[in-house]
Amino acid sequence: MGLATLATALPGAELIGSIFEQNNYQMKALRGDLGIFTERGGTILWKISNNGIAVVDTQFKPQAEHLIEEIKKKSDRQIDALINTHHHGDHSAGNIAFKGLIKNHFGHENCVKNMKATAEKGNAMDRVLLPTGDFKKKFVHKVAGEKISMRYFGAAHTNGDAIIHFEDANVAHLGDLLFNRRVPYIDKNNGADIANWQNVMDDAYKWFDKDTLLVYGHSGDGYEITGNREDLMAFKNYLGKLLEYTEKGVRAGKSKEELTKTELIPGADQWKGNQARAVNAAYTELVDEK
Repeated sequence: MGLATLATALPGAELIGSIFEQNNYQMKALRGDLGIFTERGGTILWKISNNGIAVVDTQFKPQAEHLIEEIKKKSDRQIDALINTHHHGDHSAGNIAFKGLIKNHFGHENCVKNMKATAEKGNAMDRVLLPTGDFKKKFVHKVAGEKISMRYFGAAHTNGDAIIHFEDANVAHLGDLLFNRRVPYIDKNNGADIANWQNVMDDAYKWFDKDTLLVYGHSGDGYEITGNREDLMAFKNYLGKLLEYTEKGVRAGKSKEELTKTELIPGADQWKGNQARAVNAAYTELVDEK
């Protein structure tokens, strides 16, 4: 994904104005003392300052260890807050690397339940670090004066996805609530709801303003991992067209196997590629769950 690391010598604003390359990962500045880490898995959002450190999502253990190394180059303080947007391993398997390094750990209550259930099923509880501070609808935590709002708008990608908004910087991590021009994974086994996902996009659009910088878990080839609230409406359109395509096909007597062979959802042509997993989820929601 690119090569980068933090430099030890740059304080404050100088740090944030730069991207430093080394190894197989990238630390990229966004706004103020916030930036993103990319390597393998869902995008990590970080805040690193002399007065406080916060991390949103953790990828996998080796990647989390790379991030921790970079944080330690900048500060030896304890990490004030670790937050998970949802339970999937490419966003939370790296939690375990933060054991003993964090003051607070947050996630939506369903995120915590799903993470625990998945680990128990795989007999992997010793490799999981669960959030200890969960919430139902909204929770606010401050780090170095930055107001971090965590909000849950209902089932969407799973039944436990939260949006993490650094309100002062006006930067928000959506986790996998928005796949930027990439065919989404829709986890019906953990409460995903495509119809309500569209409502979540509406609610988020109203919450943010035109200056909010959004961070996404994943993006398609050639598209950025960050964007603005207009991407919410584009993705809402994709979800609606996905349900429309599937429903029309069912009414026309097409089988699930026939419907999943498409490479394009009519009316949402920016989401290119194999649509099988998305159509499978839509079929489950429209047919199997009725």
